[in-house]
Amino acid sequence: MASSLHNLSDYDPKSVPSAKGMRFAVVVSEWNSKITHALLRGAVDTLLAQGACEEDIQVRMVPGSFELVFGSAQVIKSGWADAVIAIGCLIKGDTPHFDYICQGTTQGLAELNARHDVPVIYGLLTCNNMDQAEDRCGGILGNKGDECAITAIKMVNYRRQILLDTKE
Repeated sequence: MASSLHNLSDYDPKSVPSAKGMRFAVVVSEWNSKITHALLRGAVDTLLAQGACEEDIQVRMVPGSFELVFGSAQVIKSGWADAVIAIGCLIKGDTPHFDYICQGTTQGLAELNARHDVPVIYGLLTCNNMDQAEDRCGGILGNKGDECAITAIKMVNYRRQILLDTKE
């Protein structure tokens, strides 16, 4: 999605199922913490606004974006969460390190989604510069954390509906 064409915080609250009774883990990278903490605030505030209880939201910190995969996998293995929101921020630098971390993290999170029954929501900003990141963590393009929270709620509801449909 081109965020320049869509504000990340725009959604119709009526189109989102209630998050009451759903449990969410938010795995957050400490790297670029000014950005990731703003994304975390957006995600948690949105989950609460949609009916989640504070005790049903766990925040787990990992050192960097690459570690989001391991952190998310551990949450899945614990069996506690109905959904995991993985939040990180990578800013392109002068070396290919950015490309390797983006690719590895993206592939790892995608594999978790394919292998497990707990949705992992991709909240990794991959930006060319800090201005782009700031625009996406509460700036002119909204907050990607809001979007991730809404996606998490919808995916938990989706899974629950599939399970109900198969029981009928």
